[in-house]
Amino acid sequence: MNATALSPRMSRVRPSPTAEISDKVRALTEAGRTITNLGEGELDFDTPDHVKKAAISAIKKGDTKYTAVAGTAALKEAIIAKFAAENDLAYQPSEVIAGAGAKQLIFNALLATVAAGDEVIIPAPYWVSYPDMVALAEGKARILPCRAEDGWKLRPADLAAAITPQTRWLILNSPGNPTGVVYSPEDMRGLTDVLMSHPHVLVMADDIYEHLRFGVPFATPAAIEPRLKARTLTVNGVSKSYSMTGWRIGYAGGPAWLIAAMQTLQSQSTSNACSISQAAAVAALKGGRTFMDQWQERLVERRAIVMEMIRNTDVLTCASPDGAFYAFANCAAALGLATPAGKMIASDLDFATYLLEEAGVAVVHGAAFGASPYIRIAYALDNAVLKDACHRVEDACRRLTRPAARKAVA
Repeated sequence: MNATALSPRMSRVRPSPTAEISDKVRALTEAGRTITNLGEGELDFDTPDHVKKAAISAIKKGDTKYTAVAGTAALKEAIIAKFAAENDLAYQPSEVIAGAGAKQLIFNALLATVAAGDEVIIPAPYWVSYPDMVALAEGKARILPCRAEDGWKLRPADLAAAITPQTRWLILNSPGNPTGVVYSPEDMRGLTDVLMSHPHVLVMADDIYEHLRFGVPFATPAAIEPRLKARTLTVNGVSKSYSMTGWRIGYAGGPAWLIAAMQTLQSQSTSNACSISQAAAVAALKGGRTFMDQWQERLVERRAIVMEMIRNTDVLTCASPDGAFYAFANCAAALGLATPAGKMIASDLDFATYLLEEAGVAVVHGAAFGASPYIRIAYALDNAVLKDACHRVEDACRRLTRPAARKAVA
């Protein structure tokens, strides 16, 4: 048996580029290289103690059996309370679901609703998995490029022009990965006004970075325009804001018909999310967020470290991001330059590969997010480690040279 035995759908999907970077970093580390990973999308902070204690307590109490597919009653209650208190969104138990990460819930929603010929509008730069999820659901990703000069925000006029009778979903991610873009309430209102004229379009609000913002307000579509709530899936989770990526808990609120379909898919794939992780998520959602103030302060410091590094190079530029923990830096000035080994930098992938091989620093090339020539720098690392990595990037950038012009042949 070989690759010919694979389903045709596998030709429509690629491995996650960010996961590939992490795998490459691990392989290089195991081979003895010292690599700093600025390509992985997770905080280095430890999961809060009260959350860990709740998980330990659940284990000791024997909460180690199957739960309801969509989540325990306690977790659903906590999700409903969170949406009401923080987002002014009212849901019933039949309108919320917990799964093994926000990623699973987004995939289930697309699989439940997208058919061949359906289009999903995805503003670019985008999280790497959106287009491939759409492809697996046999839909067509309609990529809408956004511009750095517009703050990487989708413009209402561009959205209006992109909607067709085949449009099934619009996916909005704010704060955004990879750019750190945060849509203001006014920005979001411009988009929701357009959506009100197109009642056949469903809205996916990926709010996973909600609490990772730097002095700017948060807006989610169904709260900005309550009339959209009946066709909006609001997705969130504890992975990013609570530093619980490995716990694999995401949650979503939406119309009961959609949540029921997602639950059916989940029942035939993963079933319920981990019972221990669900107990931990209850503690996270109910335990307050005072610890995040200190985390925010440290992220602001780290953002400053990366922005200083970018200013110190001649080949990178980037506006200071308002959210998440990424800098999406333009590396156009590096294209056409030569490495110390004489290799030409022809793309953002070449540049990212050069930083990995020459500086021992892993970043993700912009093409993975639908925008070139850029690199995504994740700065959720210890300050000292981050500073060292930034110094190595600066040094590697200084070693790039412009190739000498070839002499004309007589």
